[in-house]
Amino acid sequence: MSMVNLGILAHVDAGKTSLTERLLHTAGVIDEVGSVDDGNTQTDSLALERQRGITIKSAVVSFVIDDVTVNLIDTPGHPDFIAEVERVLSVLDGAALVISAVEGVQAQTRVLMRTLQRLRIPTLLFVNKIDRGGADCTRVLREISEKLTPAIVPMGSATELGTRGARFTPFATTDASHTARLTEVLADQDDALLAAYVDDPATVPYHQVYDALAAQTGRALVHPVFIGSAITGAGVEPLIAGITRLLPAADGRVDGPASGTVFKVERGSAGEKIAYVRMFGGTIHTRERIRLPGDTEGKITAISVFDRGSAPSRPSVSAGQIGKLWGLGGIQIGDAVGVSLAPSDAHHFAPPTLETVVVPTSPSDKGALHVALAQLAEQDPLINLRQDDERQEIFVSLYGEVQKEVIQATLTTDFGIDVTFRETTTICVERPTGTGTAVERLGAGRDASTHQTILPTLDGDPNPFLAGVGLRIDPAPIGSGIEFRLEIELGSLPPAFLKAIENTVRETLHQGLHGWEVLDCVVTLTYSGYVPRQGKRGTTFDPSISSSAGDFRNLTPLVVIGALKEAGTQVYEPVHRFTLEAPDDTLGAVLPVLLRLRAVSNPAALRGSSATIEGEIPAARVYELQQQLPSLTRGEGVLECAFSHYQPVRGEVPSRQRSDHNPLNRKEYLLRLKRRA
Repeated sequence: MSMVNLGILAHVDAGKTSLTERLLHTAGVIDEVGSVDDGNTQTDSLALERQRGITIKSAVVSFVIDDVTVNLIDTPGHPDFIAEVERVLSVLDGAALVISAVEGVQAQTRVLMRTLQRLRIPTLLFVNKIDRGGADCTRVLREISEKLTPAIVPMGSATELGTRGARFTPFATTDASHTARLTEVLADQDDALLAAYVDDPATVPYHQVYDALAAQTGRALVHPVFIGSAITGAGVEPLIAGITRLLPAADGRVDGPASGTVFKVERGSAGEKIAYVRMFGGTIHTRERIRLPGDTEGKITAISVFDRGSAPSRPSVSAGQIGKLWGLGGIQIGDAVGVSLAPSDAHHFAPPTLETVVVPTSPSDKGALHVALAQLAEQDPLINLRQDDERQEIFVSLYGEVQKEVIQATLTTDFGIDVTFRETTTICVERPTGTGTAVERLGAGRDASTHQTILPTLDGDPNPFLAGVGLRIDPAPIGSGIEFRLEIELGSLPPAFLKAIENTVRETLHQGLHGWEVLDCVVTLTYSGYVPRQGKRGTTFDPSISSSAGDFRNLTPLVVIGALKEAGTQVYEPVHRFTLEAPDDTLGAVLPVLLRLRAVSNPAALRGSSATIEGEIPAARVYELQQQLPSLTRGEGVLECAFSHYQPVRGEVPSRQRSDHNPLNRKEYLLRLKRRA
């Protein structure tokens, strides 16, 4: 039996979860189709999802059609929960992108399609809601071609749009005009098909054209378009046929080396970690010790495998399957299980651009709040906790205000902790503007005769650590991240000390000269020094006169910041691209506000009595624009925004309070280390 791991993706409210329900019903997994409005769908299992009528966490459900097992992953549509979508992409064999026949191509639709194309994930398109008033398939197909991709192939036609009797009729295999249209689209990527079509279009058999369609769909070169209604079931059976016949089956050898990727982590009723893993190769058995990141191992205590609407316990999980694993206490989202054969785990979407401080209503809940947020961060790594020990504050990063409301409700419901939030602020980044070097040499802080460490003086001049570190920081191309290089001789420093330096470099760069994360630079280790293990008075080892990894961890932040000070940094703010639709007679009120909010826009495009404005706006100003738009446009304005890039801050440079020991101030840093010790 072949297997397909399928993701269902869409802009919020396009009908993605309703389509999942209809697919399960058609496959015979459920007897009745659940309703998002009624809160009884299979995949929206969280109480908060049922209350709000939106998907917050990805969910897996399995069904069988003919001889194909489909593991369907329902993902959130709201942009505040894009991190849930991101981690699912690496485990998919194919995707179905749902588009509303009423609203058409929306902001999140474009973000998702660009990502699916960049990752070359085979994708079918499903134009949903043809039974709704305002449905217009001709307009939506034109929008898809103009805004998403021209490489689309409609697989049928829809009639009686906007009524409960709306239906989708697939093109017949004997329809010569359909075969000709298919051939014209596919011939661009298939020389043999082109040659046959040129010789005699009438003699090209449909099965040859359909095989070419399946091949090009599997290579993400073309995207078949199905049309229908998840509510009435119209067009769903042809879509299922497309899923099983046009999308590629999962590959991977069952008898090969075990290899899987964790794309979701949750906690069981007893607080135990449960890892959702997609297997790319081999087989994992219960009670087996399996290789994990960091040269560690874990023992699998239980396995369940998704199968026909449930996830029963199984003795093993094999290539192509999705299963839940128990027993891996240190596992994290994105970790490889066994041999790493999965695609790159690089981020596919923009990071969060907002941050807030979470404040417990009761001061006695501070400890419990940190534990609770740490567990939420396990399930959503992009929450990105920052704790300021000096001020006893916890920061969380966010995609939007809805995510903040969900975190607040989850803390109350699941952990019994009532919280409030401080004002949401925008997260900026820093990049080096030049090259900087700094060196802290070994020996300046030790008495050579007694080998005793000299305590730092009030001005902090001596190096009080049994370590020596020299670093150079150079700018790197935008998007390249942090690269750590060596200019010291290999083998001149014990691996544990080298690892301590690299890890601390990356950790320190989370807060640059202005408190923001430093991106896109090359950090080179130019000097190192250490004291080997030694003793005195006949002992074999005395830690007080021998270097430790802690010496390097404590010293490295001073060197990093010293090099950054010499290099200098530029602060960048996040910028969103936006599309604003409003009545044309409101432009006189809208345009001055856009200008005041530092938006840069193209000339308005007029269509009838409607105007469309596209441009870019600083992320910090998006919420203000959202608040003012209803009054500016009589409630008729529609704003779509998505992260675009970072741009240099003009004017006053924003800074963020530090949550570390402040290596910018050498005296304060060393005194804090002394107090901690």
